[in-house]
Amino acid sequence: MALAEAGTRGRLLLWPRVVLFGDSITEFSFQENGWGSSLAERLVRKCDVVNRGVSGYNTRWAKLILPRLITRSTSAESTVAVTIFFGANDSALKDLNPKQHVPLEEYSANLKSMIQYLKSVDITEDRIILITPPPLQESAWEKECLAKGDKLNRHNATTGEYAQACVQVARDCGTDVLDLWTMMQKDEDFSSYLSDGLHLSTKGNSFLAAQLWSRLEKKLSALPSLLPYWRDVDHTNPEASLL
Repeated sequence: MALAEAGTRGRLLLWPRVVLFGDSITEFSFQENGWGSSLAERLVRKCDVVNRGVSGYNTRWAKLILPRLITRSTSAESTVAVTIFFGANDSALKDLNPKQHVPLEEYSANLKSMIQYLKSVDITEDRIILITPPPLQESAWEKECLAKGDKLNRHNATTGEYAQACVQVARDCGTDVLDLWTMMQKDEDFSSYLSDGLHLSTKGNSFLAAQLWSRLEKKLSALPSLLPYWRDVDHTNPEASLL
């Protein structure tokens, strides 16, 4: 059978998708042992995991680009989950990092704006998961800053205020939330979750992957495996199995 003919017989096979939207902690999530690649491995043959992480971005910039990433015409209806993972840059200290800093009230408003936008393109709140920034290990991050000739430009207590605001937005808007800032600090020494005081280590990636999967599993467990198992394909008449 010619490919053109097969194409007319079989309907277009659309993979559902999970969109990961965030800053560098999301952008780096497809690196070796990353939380995004772990999620993609779990969901192979069920849906695509799409990395839309943009290093260095804050919610002020994110809310501007979100409508360029997800629209009603570009498969919003096949988007089965979206993570929104910002705050590590918004919470930078204004006097030392004014470019990335976003005031706390605006951060909350920006998160709400993004949720409202997703709902406007028919991605309901039950498909949205907010993730708070992780805790900041100040001594390790200060070394990173000093190596670049800068002063320590973030404080863990300040990051915590943004994490609390993120949790409150989730409550107000009815979305799920993963409070990394609080959960990681249940360990007395949370520094092992971080590679440089800010970004996730292998252990931190594994922790986030496990926690996120516990929330996604119930949402996605009903998704069928796409295309039949190879042993179930009728080799005498593959068109009957595959089209």
